[in-house]
Amino acid sequence: MEHLLVRDDDFLAHDPGPGHPESPARLAAVHADLERRPLPGLRTIGAPPVDRALLARVHSPAHIARIEATADKPSVALDPDTRTSPGSARAAMKAAGAVVEATRAVVADEAAGAFALVRPPGHHAERDAAMGFCLFNNVAVAAEFATTQLGLERVLVLDPDVHHGNGTQSIFWRRRDVLFVSTHQWPLYPGTGAADEVGAGEGSGYTVNVPLPPGRTDADYLFVYRELVEPIVAWYEPQLVLVSAGFDTWHRDPLGGMQLTGAGYLALFALFRTWADAYAGGRLVYTLEGGYDPEGVVTGVRAALESLSGIPPPEVEGEADAATRAAVERVRSFHREPPPAPRR
Repeated sequence: MEHLLVRDDDFLAHDPGPGHPESPARLAAVHADLERRPLPGLRTIGAPPVDRALLARVHSPAHIARIEATADKPSVALDPDTRTSPGSARAAMKAAGAVVEATRAVVADEAAGAFALVRPPGHHAERDAAMGFCLFNNVAVAAEFATTQLGLERVLVLDPDVHHGNGTQSIFWRRRDVLFVSTHQWPLYPGTGAADEVGAGEGSGYTVNVPLPPGRTDADYLFVYRELVEPIVAWYEPQLVLVSAGFDTWHRDPLGGMQLTGAGYLALFALFRTWADAYAGGRLVYTLEGGYDPEGVVTGVRAALESLSGIPPPEVEGEADAATRAAVERVRSFHREPPPAPRR
């Protein structure tokens, strides 16, 4: 079965302005790489706009109206970091729609796995606010679609972006049908994602935050995901794995301070595929989040697509250091007791 790539030239029409790190060049570099070095077994489709009623299950009517009101305006500042251009509203509607369509296709067994190559990114967008370069929370809309329209009871959202996915966390804070796991640099924007932020009410224990000091390597990240995250995933037994794929953990990213390489991305994504195969019938969907060195984005996207195809990763050298091990133990201290069982 083929894998699915959702891409659309309308994503290039979102332009926050000269010098902004979340530029169309990020996506253009990936397009050029895939055209120069095409991958076999990859089917490419355009992105449909998201259904507005579905979007309104995640975002407030006022927030949706604010984004729609930017259409065809030269530039609107939604917060100090987040600006729009005339094509931004359409790009944002299609970005959410792309992740939903990728999710639908994978759950319907029309694709073996999928990558939604979108912008603007989404994981900082909250129910009633755009922030951190994000307009709508694309992965949250897809998780909402999976739980309310596809009948899934356990959706795992993995967020390895260097920045904490505060928007995704807040949207699912009180829910257990979505398990949210974020590894992120600490301290760093947006200042959320402490280890003791674990969810509330029915969702208590279903948010897992892993704040990490800067300088973490491939070996550190693999240790975190194998030793800490893997047992949680095995306990949860997700029916779908969604990945907020941010590549600002790249060792030369201008906005991050981590040290990941292409080998690390390949190894990490091979692990995600193993989990999807073991628990979710292979249902694995990536959506692009951050990453501001085009080389890092190209490397990360290709690693995700190659891992979907089953290309074995290289060996990652080195071991996790004491700071990483201490961070893992601190997170474990807030998850000693399993939360109320998820629905089966």
